[in-house]
Amino acid sequence: MQRDAARGVLLGLACGDALGRPVEFSSPMRISAEYGHLEEMVGHGTWNQPAGTITDDTEQALCIARSLVDEGGFDPADVAARFVAWYESDPFDIGRMTARSLRAIQQGEPWDEAGQRVWEESPEGQNAGNGSVMRCPPLAVAYAHDRDRLTAVSRQSSQITHADPRCTAGCAILNHAVAGLLEDEATPLQDALDAIDDAPTELVDALQPIADRETPETLETSGYVVHSLQTALHDALTADSARDAIVVAVNRGGDADTIGAIAGAVAGARFGASDIPERWLESIDERGELQALADDLRDLA
Repeated sequence: MQRDAARGVLLGLACGDALGRPVEFSSPMRISAEYGHLEEMVGHGTWNQPAGTITDDTEQALCIARSLVDEGGFDPADVAARFVAWYESDPFDIGRMTARSLRAIQQGEPWDEAGQRVWEESPEGQNAGNGSVMRCPPLAVAYAHDRDRLTAVSRQSSQITHADPRCTAGCAILNHAVAGLLEDEATPLQDALDAIDDAPTELVDALQPIADRETPETLETSGYVVHSLQTALHDALTADSARDAIVVAVNRGGDADTIGAIAGAVAGARFGASDIPERWLESIDERGELQALADDLRDLA
């Protein structure tokens, strides 16, 4: 695994998140009217934050990465505790299932029961968001050489807040694809689909065309985990650069920060941190820590 690629996963995630943050919930038409083609970090917009501000996507990924480094591996109880501490900091952006699960853990419910209960109590349409897939790529760096363990920790990391099988399998598939890119495999997404052979049919049907290098008729930008993974993986695996992958994903609008973050992590693994525009990286306050954590995760692997 190249150091540049490992750094690309975390830095690409953060850049996609920060570029998409001001246009989250916007339509492509509205983005075009306000920014033309959004290619630079801008301030204000959704959440009214300065240019380069990360959201819950990167903040939770940082929780996972810090825990992996500090604990020498994946400890779901420690990750859950870090999520709760972050939740208690009153973040400006947090998903509903994440908030409900972390509130339950804060009140004493075990990490491996809270997310499960919240999922079981949530109706279809509100029970399979993208809140766990957006934060899971640090695991792919740490466990790139141990795919069985990567499957297990990917599922567990999702279960803390998102226990739906589409989410747990989605994390595993995404992380296998990222690990495959880090290891220079020829068909990383197909290999990921083959490895997670119990993934829900709806998820497989959405991702198989991407693995086959086909473009689906529609690419949705909702917060539904299946839509987010399909669109982000398409943009990341068909782009000619990390920059292009992130820009295309973000300008689709909708859940722009999360789809941008997922696309950024995948494209970062594919092209490396050196392919991410320096002007973007300069605007990310957490750049130094993300880079150092990526190095540590690579050493952990």
